[in-house]
Parts: sequence; structure tokens; C-alpha cells
Amino acid sequence: MKIFKFSFIFIIISLFSSCKEGQKTKMKGSRAENVFILNDSLGVPNLKGEKVYRKIWVYLPPNHNTSYDPFPVIYMHDGQNLFDKETSFAGEWGVDEILNNLFEKTGKGFIVVGIENVGEERINEYSPWKHEKYGGGNGDAYIDAIVKYLKPYIDMNYKTAFAAENTAIIGSSMGGLISYYAGLKYPDVFGKVGVISPSFWFSEEVLEYTKENAPSANNRMFFLLGGKEGMTKEFDSVSSVLLKSGFKEENFNKQLVPEGEHNEAFWNSQFEQVISWLYNINKDDRTTH
Repeated sequence: MKIFKFSFIFIIISLFSSCKEGQKTKMKGSRAENVFILNDSLGVPNLKGEKVYRKIWVYLPPNHNTSYDPFPVIYMHDGQNLFDKETSFAGEWGVDEILNNLFEKTGKGFIVVGIENVGEERINEYSPWKHEKYGGGNGDAYIDAIVKYLKPYIDMNYKTAFAAENTAIIGSSMGGLISYYAGLKYPDVFGKVGVISPSFWFSEEVLEYTKENAPSANNRMFFLLGGKEGMTKEFDSVSSVLLKSGFKEENFNKQLVPEGEHNEAFWNSQFEQVISWLYNINKDDRTTH
């Protein structure tokens, strides 16, 4: 399997061929035909300094090959849970079906890049802070790999609208925590942030981090939590500190869904709402495509 090269020149050469191969790969399962897995994998140094590689899933909008216009890009975590019930842990998000339907209704197309988690490294990579019991502490290496290597890969090989205002990062649970962290660390890269069922309980350091970074962040954030998830206290606390620290209220949407539970079925039911708000898509939008 090829790997991402740690040189911009090698990235250009190696990724061009691998993306073509990935698009030709036929795969079984519940995923849509416009979803595939790249032949290249993304390496992230773990806390021991060893490279750990993982698969990258890509969803392309139905008109990617026929449109002359670039598309917004959404980076998401837990890639194996996004598109296919056969690879998911506890059911899929159905991102491909949701976005295909949204395209049919509005003509709005998106590219989605799903980064698989590596089981034993998931918690380490999805938090920049350590938890005494559960681990963590390698979030910076993970996010930096996305920004420095994966995003250039995608921008070079697909029709991407690569500016921050067109680029989102979205995740749930620990993925919600690391998405929030990434949005405040790189607001000039991720102009849209989906913070879904975030595990803010993992570290109180998130509050100080928010105070330090919220004033300079000008991106849009959608906070979403289910009332039955049991994390409302931390959800409210971070939301409050974010706004009190200078984050613009007009760029913030907070939703608490009373019956929502901590699972893919809930995230599936809310995903279109999150995307529509982040990208200002009205329900009545109709465009020719």
C-alpha cells in the first residue's frame, strides 16, 4: 500500500495516480456508487513516534466529473462508520445517501473525506489532552497530518473549493471533541465545524483552551447534543465559555435534541440539518444541475 509522502513534490506525484485507482475500485456493501477507498493511506506518528496508517474514504458528489465548479469539502472522523453498515461499529451515518438526496433536492454537492480511526489509537488521536484513565494526548499530531498532508492530497486531485469558508471538519463523541479543537486551532483552514455529541467531559483543559482561542476564531460552529446522552453539563459549560470569550454569536448554533441518544441513528437524523446550517442551504433551495 502506498503512503502519504512527507514532501510536497512526492505528494503531487504519488496521489495523482492513486486517486485514479481508487475511483475505479468496485466495492460491495451498503455504500453508494460514488464512495470509494483510496489506495493511499494516511500515516500519523503515535505517542511512541511510530507511524500508524489508516484508510481514507472519499465521497464525491454525483456531478463531480461533469461540473466545472469546485466543491466544498467536509473532513470527518471514524470513516468506517460513515457510509457502510458492513464496516461500521454500530450502524452507519448514511452520509452518502443523505448528501445524494440533498443534491437531488437542491443541486448542492459536497466532497466528503472520511478518515478511519485506528482502534487502539482512536482515543489518543481524538484528544490533545491526556485523561488519567483513558489516555489521549496525540490530537495535535492527528490534526496536523490532516492539515499538512491529507488536505493538500485532496485539493490536488479533486475539484475542491479549498478556502476555509468551504472547508468543514465534523465528528461525533471523541470525534466531536477533536473537531472542536481543530476548529479553534486552525480557523483559517476549517471555516465550518460540526461539534456533534462532543466528549467535553474528557478534559477540563478544553475550557482554558477555549478562552485562549475563541477570540481569534471567525469560523461557524454547530453544537449538537442529544438529551439522553448524559453530557449536557459539559456541553453547556463549553458553549457558555466560547461565547463569553468572544466567539461571535451569529456564527454559533447550539441544538439540544431531547430524545437524542449517543448513536449513529441520532447522528444520521441530524446530519442534513448540520450541513444545511453550516453552508447556508435553505430547504426551499432549488438549482439546476
